[in-house]
Amino acid sequence: MLEAARTRIMEVYDSLLAGTDPRVRPYPLMESPVNMTAILLAYLAFVLYIGPRYMANRKPYQLKEAMIIYNFSLVALSIYIVYEFMMSGWATTYTWRCDVVDYSDSPQGNRMVRVAWLFLFSKFIELMDTVFFVLRKKHGQITFLHIFHHSIMPWSWWWGVSYAPGGMGSFHAMVNSFVHIIMYFYYGLSAAGPRFQKFLWWKKYMTAIQLVQFVLVSLHATQYYFMSSCGYQVPIILHLIWMYGTFFFVLFSNFWYQAYTKGKRLPKNTPELNGKTRGVISNGVVTNGATKLSNGSHKLLENGTNGTTHHENGSAHGSKMKKA
Repeated sequence: MLEAARTRIMEVYDSLLAGTDPRVRPYPLMESPVNMTAILLAYLAFVLYIGPRYMANRKPYQLKEAMIIYNFSLVALSIYIVYEFMMSGWATTYTWRCDVVDYSDSPQGNRMVRVAWLFLFSKFIELMDTVFFVLRKKHGQITFLHIFHHSIMPWSWWWGVSYAPGGMGSFHAMVNSFVHIIMYFYYGLSAAGPRFQKFLWWKKYMTAIQLVQFVLVSLHATQYYFMSSCGYQVPIILHLIWMYGTFFFVLFSNFWYQAYTKGKRLPKNTPELNGKTRGVISNGVVTNGATKLSNGSHKLLENGTNGTTHHENGSAHGSKMKKA
């Protein structure tokens, strides 16, 4: 019985891998899903158990320089990814409607394979977002949504790149990389220190940019359902993209309402309840934090899902918001 079940599982596994694009397999992590799944399991183990236990009796690490380099490196990488997506089809041969995957060994087809893999690899790099939170003991920022997003994106995109590196399914990757240029630039300035805070007045518009991203991604995928003659080869990818874009649009719309509609009616920097007002905005969601006035000093602490802004006695530290 067990041997028959094992044989059946291996047959399904082999059939899944048999359908993957052979051009992708030579790239790192692409030979099978085992290695990438092991990385994601190690990530979950670290951020949920190993990391918090290790940091329990230690002071938070000061990672300002590392975070500046990390954020601006991702800005450069995202710019390159957007450029390569454009040159691989979106600014050259694609119609922006029913664009099928080019499975040929043409230079442009292989260029799309390369940038699709590079986008996937960038999702593994971005796992460091959560690692920084753990090492800085920003546990309030490590929410279910944050972990879900950072783990499901590389796992799902591994299958996307393996079966369909290009075509309609690559649109959301290009748009997401463009948004990350703006976001990581913001995070890099935030991490650089107080002297750059005056340049970060556009925090509110980051959520708007993210909402536009989800609308564009969902609308583009929706085209498939109204094109009876579209021959896109792996439609399940478009179904998942549509659901993903719609799901996060709803979540971020709620963030916007909480922060910029409902939040306008909340008191700002006003001591209440024996001098304490609690509440924090995490990319539009009031979750956890504190505002205190005591002995003439003012401390404002905002803990978001993906970062912090900290002003104390005139000093300020880096700020991040939820990424998508």
